[in-house]
Amino acid sequence: MTGQELRALLLQKWGRSYDVQLRKVKGKFYVQVMWKYLEQVSFPLTEQEYLEHLNAVASYVVAWGSVEQVIRTIEQTKERPRLGKAVNIPLDLGELESEWILDS
Repeated sequence: MTGQELRALLLQKWGRSYDVQLRKVKGKFYVQVMWKYLEQVSFPLTEQEYLEHLNAVASYVVAWGSVEQVIRTIEQTKERPRLGKAVNIPLDLGELESEWILDS
């Protein structure tokens, strides 16, 4: 998965280039699809910065072996990102979990 592929998945599902973050909450790892999106005037990143950020997120997802899990969850969820409410995708990293450290 690349950042471009992740963006295409977001656009296909919700029609917007949503921000995506990696988070560790209470010892569990999540990909969060945030409510801000590139097409908003107030979005803080340029398109190039956004794609670089998505590439970084995608590289973690690939390294963790969670690509299919992320794709499947995005395609199947009935949720949508909205102000103050991200779509949370829990990741099952198994034994890899102890090897990765993210800021909470």
